[in-house]
Amino acid sequence: MIESREWVFRVSCCVDPEETVCVVGNSESLGAWQSQHMVPLTREPPVVEEGGESVWSTCLQVPLTGVEYRYCVCIVLEPRPGLHERTLVIRRWETNLLPRRLRDGVTCPADPQAEKFGSFGGYERVDQGWLVKDSVVQLRLCSSALYNDPVMLFKKRYQDKKVRVKVTPVELDASTPQEPSVNGGIEESTDFDLSNLRLNTKPVWPIMEVAVMKEEACKFKTQEQFGVVCNNGDYVVFQCRMLMPESNMFLCDFYVEEGDEIPKYLGCSYILPSNLKENYGVATLPITSPKHAPVGQLTVHYMVVCPMDHGGDMSVSYARHWKDSWKGLEVGHRGAGNSYHSEPKSCANIRENTVASLKYAAEKGADMVEFDVQLSKDLVPVIYHDFHACIALKRKKEQNQTDLLEIPIKDLTLQQLQALKVYHKKEKGLSKFQDEDFEDHQPFPTLQKALEVVPHTCGFNVEVKWTMQMRDGTYELQHPFELNHFLDLIIKMILEHSDKRKIVFSCFHPDICTMLRLKQNRYPVMFLTQGVSEVWPPYEDQRTNSVQQAILYAVNADILGINVHT
Repeated sequence: MIESREWVFRVSCCVDPEETVCVVGNSESLGAWQSQHMVPLTREPPVVEEGGESVWSTCLQVPLTGVEYRYCVCIVLEPRPGLHERTLVIRRWETNLLPRRLRDGVTCPADPQAEKFGSFGGYERVDQGWLVKDSVVQLRLCSSALYNDPVMLFKKRYQDKKVRVKVTPVELDASTPQEPSVNGGIEESTDFDLSNLRLNTKPVWPIMEVAVMKEEACKFKTQEQFGVVCNNGDYVVFQCRMLMPESNMFLCDFYVEEGDEIPKYLGCSYILPSNLKENYGVATLPITSPKHAPVGQLTVHYMVVCPMDHGGDMSVSYARHWKDSWKGLEVGHRGAGNSYHSEPKSCANIRENTVASLKYAAEKGADMVEFDVQLSKDLVPVIYHDFHACIALKRKKEQNQTDLLEIPIKDLTLQQLQALKVYHKKEKGLSKFQDEDFEDHQPFPTLQKALEVVPHTCGFNVEVKWTMQMRDGTYELQHPFELNHFLDLIIKMILEHSDKRKIVFSCFHPDICTMLRLKQNRYPVMFLTQGVSEVWPPYEDQRTNSVQQAILYAVNADILGINVHT
């Protein structure tokens, strides 16, 4: 039987209404580092004003030795219809690399001093929460040459005015999944009904915040009474954390500013769950006046980020960790280098993105190796750079002549990828490598094999390959998989097989970076950007078009930073 002691955990912290401070640690009484088993603390009197610092405490039985713990700020959702168990939504938590630790064998002081949330060991580190049971819905209003202006008003007298937009999540009645839970259907709504819709939404949960990609407004914050100004050229992101997005709709209210007067109400749009097809895309919706007349059109880019089923381990996080000594790291590009570069002198003599290439870079002292990961048709994470591979086809009448057929990687199973004679499109049917009979030199190694056989002292920069839309409207590849499922398979493989290896996720697609950040709390994410470039064709997403925009996005998404491809 393990001896235990009684300990009072006390911490001072600033919290918003309906937020609760919790503690989690390595003992069973502290939840064994599992996010859904954290222990809520009780606020001590006196209750301070909103935004002020208050003291929270609880008394627990803990072991005499080896007790480690962290504090966390959560929203506690008690069971209700549709929610069968208590759920803890993590708002922010302490992420110092080494957790707090109780002194071994000592008893709790009679009057323990309150610790300061986020500050211990000479460091201050508090990070945002990630998704454990809840989901995130992002609604983005952005101008584009390929799409209409996000908010189009039909009356000319409004076209030069500042338009404000406010988005309110509304829970749908479970018995009538396409109608809001108010008296009467949408078509019968009156001004009074809409007011009830807005007033009946809970002020704290779901959490609705907004950000604008400008230096002074790129971090998420709560909406003002009349929402946020949406000018032409602005990139506005509404973000909602909620449970069961399929049971919620969004009410979008539109106002126009006229001088110093209170903004004038123009009308509203409804974004229903049925509008958010496949969890990612673009929806165009009418804006209707209070008298149900069409007054404009809303074009919104949307993304639904679903949680992974991986337990929510809070023992450690490297998501915002970077050692001061990590300057000028040696990183092997695609292992030992690009083997199909246009300049022969710059080419590696080992096929890129193979186990042999990764091992060679590690043996030569690389701190990390970078490689590209995508999925095969049978959903296995494989390492390969291009979206397409080439297969040599012989002609009917000219047996000595071959043509190369490009096939998307997503259309071939792992067995087919590894069994077929595959060429890079620059090889033109003549392989430059003579060692392909050796296992480690084979293309399309699995991510799992790389994690298992490359020395653990060598870190991995895992670039997630996902198709992007170009400015001319074309895609690098037609969308191969549902985005959440695609990422869950890659993240799960990393979490299960990474051991103590240093891992960094990276991607050119900002939405992939956002999802990687929200779906896991263990590893950092870097946004790859080519900035302003005449070498590479530009992407449609304006967040990719300059280093300045990339920095604003990185701050907005709370990722580690950017990686500029020059």
